[in-house]
Amino acid sequence: MDDISEVSPAGFSRALSSYWPPFAALNSRAGNEITIVRGEGSVVWDAHGESYIDASASLWYANVGHGRTEIADAVRAQLATLAAYSNFGNFATEPTERLAARVAGLAPLDDPLVFFTSGGSDAVDSAVKIVRRYWTLVGRPEKTGVISRNHAYHGMHGFGTALAGIEPNGTGYGTSVTGGFSRVAHDDVDDLQANIERIGPDRVGAVFVEPVIGAGGVIPPELGYLEALRKLCDEYDVLMVADEVISGFGRLGTWFGCERFDVRPDLLLGAKGITSGYIPLGAVVASQRVWEPFRAADTLFRHGYTYSGHAAACAAALANLDIIENEHLLERVQKLEPVLAGALAGLVEHDLVEEVRHVGLLGAVEFIHTEPDLVNRVVAGARRHGILTRVLPGDSIQLSPPFVITEGQIDAIASAIRAALDDIDL
Repeated sequence: MDDISEVSPAGFSRALSSYWPPFAALNSRAGNEITIVRGEGSVVWDAHGESYIDASASLWYANVGHGRTEIADAVRAQLATLAAYSNFGNFATEPTERLAARVAGLAPLDDPLVFFTSGGSDAVDSAVKIVRRYWTLVGRPEKTGVISRNHAYHGMHGFGTALAGIEPNGTGYGTSVTGGFSRVAHDDVDDLQANIERIGPDRVGAVFVEPVIGAGGVIPPELGYLEALRKLCDEYDVLMVADEVISGFGRLGTWFGCERFDVRPDLLLGAKGITSGYIPLGAVVASQRVWEPFRAADTLFRHGYTYSGHAAACAAALANLDIIENEHLLERVQKLEPVLAGALAGLVEHDLVEEVRHVGLLGAVEFIHTEPDLVNRVVAGARRHGILTRVLPGDSIQLSPPFVITEGQIDAIASAIRAALDDIDL
C-alpha cells in the first residue's frame, strides 16, 4: 500500500468515535487509537505507516501469519460459489463436511464428531450444553456441576463467564450465570479431588482445562498434572473438556496441546488457529462416548448457531490447514521453541523481571509486582521500539508470535522488551 502514510489519522479518529471496542476503557481510548491497516507475515502496519512485529499473533490466532493470499483466494472462490447456507438439520455444505472430516482425523479423540461454532466462546457454551445434555441422555441429569481452574479463561459468553478463573472477567454480571460452577487451584489435583468429593461425584459433570493456561498468564502445567487430572476424571466418571482455543492447531508444536502432554479428553474445543483468524470459526470435537447417546436417543439437540459450519469460514480453515501441513509449520514451531526460550532467558537477569514462562511458541514475561502500572509501561515502550504485545493478568505480557516468525524477529522482540525496561525511570 504505497499511500499508507497519506491516510488521515483524524479521519480514523472520527470513525472510531462511534466504535465501542471490546476489553477497553472508553474514557482512556479517545486520542490513543492504533489503527492497523495491513499485515504481512509477522509484521503489521498502522495508519501512520509505522511497522511492528506482531509478538502476540494478534489475539493468539495469526498462526500462519498475515497476508496469506492462499486463504483469501480460497474464501473468494467459496464466496463466489456459495457463500453460506444453513447447516441445520439434514443440510450441510461441502467445505463444512470436508473440514469436519479433517479435524476429526487430527484430533486425539476416539472416533470423534465435530460440531462447528462461530468462535471459541461459542464452543465453550456449546460444550457445557453438550455435557449437561449428555448426562441427561444417559440417565444422570443431576450431573450438572462444572469445574474450572483459577487463572483459566474460557471465553466471555454466559457459561464461559461462569467458568472464569480470571476474577474480574466474572465480576459485575450477577448470579444468573454462575449456578453449578466452581473453581479449583490451577496446579493441584488434590484440590480438584476435594472439590469433586465436596460437591459429590454424582453431581459433577465435567472439568474444563486448558492444556496451557493462556490468557491467565501463559502457565504451563506441572509435570504429570494433566495425566493425573485425566485419571481422576476417569475415577469419578467426570468428563474431561480440553479448551484448546489457544493451544490447538500447532501452537505447542503438535496439532493439539493434549498430544504434547499425552492425554485424551472427552471433548476438545478449538477456534483461533483453525483459520488463523482469517474468518471467525470454532469447533467442539466430541468423542464417541459423548456423541453416541445423542445418536441412540434419536432426539433433536436444540442447539446451534446461524453460522455453524459457515461455508466460507470452513474454506478458510481448509486453506489454513493446508499451509500448516505444506510448510511444515508444526516442525517449525518445534525448531523455534528453544529460540524463544533462549531469547526470554536473557531477560531474566533484568532487575524488573520476575520470571519468564514458555512452551512451544507461547510465552510470557512477568515483571516485579512492586511497581504500579509497570506492565502497561513496558507494553507501551515495546510499541515505541516496534513490537506489539499485550498485558496479561499477573503483571505479565503475552508472547505468541506467528509460526512464520524468523529467529531474527524473535531476537528483536526480546531486545525491544529489554529496551522498554531500560527506558523506564523508577
